[in-house]
Amino acid sequence: MPTRTRSPRTTATGVPRPGGHGLLGDRTVSRVGYGAMQLARLHDDRGAAVALVRRAVELGVDHIDTAQFYGGGLVNDLLREALRPEDDVLVVSKVGAEPDPAGPHPFRPAQRPEQLRAGVEANLRGLGVDRIPVVNLRRLDTGPGLRAEGDQAVDLDDQLAVMTAMRDEGKIGAIGLSSVTLDGLRRALPAGIVCVQNAYSLVARDDEDMLRLCAAEGIAWVPYFPLGSAVPGLPKVTDEPAVRAAAESLGCAPSQIGLAWLLRHDPNVLLIPGTVTPDHLEANVAAGTVTLDDATLAALDAVPSRPAVIARG
Repeated sequence: MPTRTRSPRTTATGVPRPGGHGLLGDRTVSRVGYGAMQLARLHDDRGAAVALVRRAVELGVDHIDTAQFYGGGLVNDLLREALRPEDDVLVVSKVGAEPDPAGPHPFRPAQRPEQLRAGVEANLRGLGVDRIPVVNLRRLDTGPGLRAEGDQAVDLDDQLAVMTAMRDEGKIGAIGLSSVTLDGLRRALPAGIVCVQNAYSLVARDDEDMLRLCAAEGIAWVPYFPLGSAVPGLPKVTDEPAVRAAAESLGCAPSQIGLAWLLRHDPNVLLIPGTVTPDHLEANVAAGTVTLDDATLAALDAVPSRPAVIARG
């Protein structure tokens, strides 16, 4: 009998992929995924957290972003409970930080090669797997957050050496980068980078040249803070008059306009918006169905990109 080929438009369970389908390395995934960091907020309601992940899968999400340092390991533990092999969800994790519950920030740098290896091992244990399909190296070169100092200021080549070694060992399938500069990405290209996670949105487009490089190299662009953030000094997409006008005209939420713009802006964009409520999850997924006409798109494209003004601790 001939082999039946599964359509890239649907997940392993036959659900249409929200936002359409895109590539992350050699995997086809939904262009609207889920960022799991906020699941840590549901630490007192494990059932609700597991149900939220299950709802994401039901809606067609098959790309979930996580890290062992989210919630001190709680988030990976929840994903291990919620996800099933037949879901065929691509779980992407990251290393380069560790929890710091007593410090001024929730995370502290963990950039040294031995810390990156320990981070991968912790992810393997937390997720209950033998191999993580994609692991992002969270650099501290750019974007909101901490900067590396002292023994945490590690050369990228040294970090890539241990990441590629772990890939060769079969502990990880592919390597991504997060909070990286354009020069850093160029240096890392020979290592075979499959995705880049940087802070990027309609109102924060400083990395446009990097996005174009990613598109040319077949590297997925996975923006974090796709709508801005509650971080002081970071502009919010939903505050923009053009975004609000588009939302009113199309009968949707301003947040959906911001996500829809990202999907329309470049076909290699994959989204991982996070939430802890089912209604917000469904709204994020539905952003993949929002169609921006040429006039609306032109008005959004004309919104100026503004640099963040963030005090660093």
